[in-house]
Order: sequence, then structure tokens, then C-alpha cells
Amino acid sequence: MAEEVILLNFWPSMFGMRTMIALKEKEVKYEHREEDLINNKSALLLDMNPIYKKIPVLIHNGKPICESVIQVEYIDQIWSDKNPLLPTDPYQRAQALFWADFIEKKLCVCGRRVWRTKGEELKAANKEFIELLKILQTELGDKSYFGGDKFGFVDIVLIGFYCWFPAYEKFGNFSMESECSVLMTWGKRCMQRDSVSKSLPDPERVIGYVLYLKKLFGLE
Repeated sequence: MAEEVILLNFWPSMFGMRTMIALKEKEVKYEHREEDLINNKSALLLDMNPIYKKIPVLIHNGKPICESVIQVEYIDQIWSDKNPLLPTDPYQRAQALFWADFIEKKLCVCGRRVWRTKGEELKAANKEFIELLKILQTELGDKSYFGGDKFGFVDIVLIGFYCWFPAYEKFGNFSMESECSVLMTWGKRCMQRDSVSKSLPDPERVIGYVLYLKKLFGLE
């Protein structure tokens, strides 16, 4: 019996982008189902993720896997015969998981504040956001990718931010190129991969979505 792989997702979600990229890197065929998170979450989403009721949800042969970092790790383990994403060395693997956790707990949280705040709170959010990016840029150093010469786990966890950078620049009033040029070069390198370029939406569309959210939340 053929495997059934379904991804419940929402197009601007950098979390869903991670799962899409991982599936493409492994050449896994899957069905993409777009969710309406604002007005009408599907019954399948509510059934598959009753705890958080959010995307992305990876459904593999009827069984749900929630949370994008866990999904990428799961994909790497299930389809282990092709293009490994996590290092096999225990220490290097631990380091990759550490930086993924850093991105999840620090960068994602701070990034929301860049477009959801204003005034002094926005200035503080901008400062922290850039500092976090510079920490990641230092970790990247002169390597092509975070794991070295090969595109891998940490790159997948972070690269979704790349299509959001223009929105952060617009609403945070700073320049990614001047602040984090090495990270921008890394982003352009990642975008040369089909798995990435076909998973990330147009940055202008992301800006339009953020404008919509700002109006929705009365932030203008």
C-alpha cells in the first residue's frame, strides 16, 4: 500500500515552510492542504492537532505529527535512506538541535514583536532581533551552511525567515543587508535549492499579509 502523506499548512507560515523543504529534500510525495486559520479552521486540523489547533500538521498514514522542528526530525528518521538532514555524530547532532531550539525560542518570539509593536517597544524589539541574527551569523561564520558544506537541519529551521526579512525591514525600519550581510548571502545561497525556492512565498506577498494583520489587530 502506498504511503499517505498530507501537510496541513498556511502559506505565510515559516514553520510550514520547514516541513515542505524537508519533504522536498527527501523527495517525498505529499498532499498540501491550505488552511484558513483566521476564519475557518478545518475539522481535520482540529482533529489532528486538538491541543494547539494550529499548523503545520504532518499526517503520515493517518497519524499526526505536530510542531515543525519535530516534523523535520521525524521526516529525517522515516526517510533516512536519502539526503540526511541531521548529523550522525552525537555532538554535532546535539549542536544542531540546540540552534534549532534557539531559533524557535528566541528568534521566532522576537520576530513577532518587530511587526506587532511600535514606539519604544519596537526599538527594543528591533535591537534584540538584530542581536539574535548576529549571534546566528557568528555561528555560521565562513561556512556555506550551518552544518558545514551541506544544507541541513539548522538551515531548514531558519531559512523561512528569509522571505520575511523584507517585512521586518519595512516595519522595523532597518536594513538586513547592512546589519547581517553574511546571513543574507547564506539566504541567497539556500534559495538556489529547488526545495527552498519552491517552498518560500514572494516576500511582497508576505508584506501584504503583515499589513492585513496589522489592520486586523488595530496596530496601524
